[in-house]
Amino acid sequence: MILVTVGTQGPFDRLIQAVDRWAAAAGRSDILAQIGPQAWKPSHIRWTEFLEPPAFRTAFEDAEIIVSHAGIGTLVAALELGKTIVVMPRLARLREHRNDHQVATAEHFCRKHNVRVASNEGDLAGALDETVRMATKELIPAPRTSLLPSSTLLQSVRAFIEASP
Repeated sequence: MILVTVGTQGPFDRLIQAVDRWAAAAGRSDILAQIGPQAWKPSHIRWTEFLEPPAFRTAFEDAEIIVSHAGIGTLVAALELGKTIVVMPRLARLREHRNDHQVATAEHFCRKHNVRVASNEGDLAGALDETVRMATKELIPAPRTSLLPSSTLLQSVRAFIEASP
């Protein structure tokens, strides 16, 4: 299953429309999208405006691939659970967000954690094609990545704080 989520910052029609078009072209019927309160409704994928946290967690854990905006919470959760994730950042110039911090976040996670990033709708279709191709070839799930600080770092910070006057 593929889970698509737009997060909690509001609708992200561009992402949902791109996935809906891709699903129709690829003949995919195993996509669930949490779309938020947007006016445009998909016609080729299953969708809901909102999933309660337990249902969202279950869908997230069951998904083989996560497709999302470049929200830090979704990225961290996907990496911690060893999920393959494709992100398309919201863009300020399209009034999808107040600034382009999601572009910077996506670029960082692409470099450091091999997150697949799509800059636009065309890139998203290609990224999904490639991700699905790779997922069917790989028998080993993506490695889980902890983004928590190491115990050594925590001990050093704790010692520094305790030594401060």
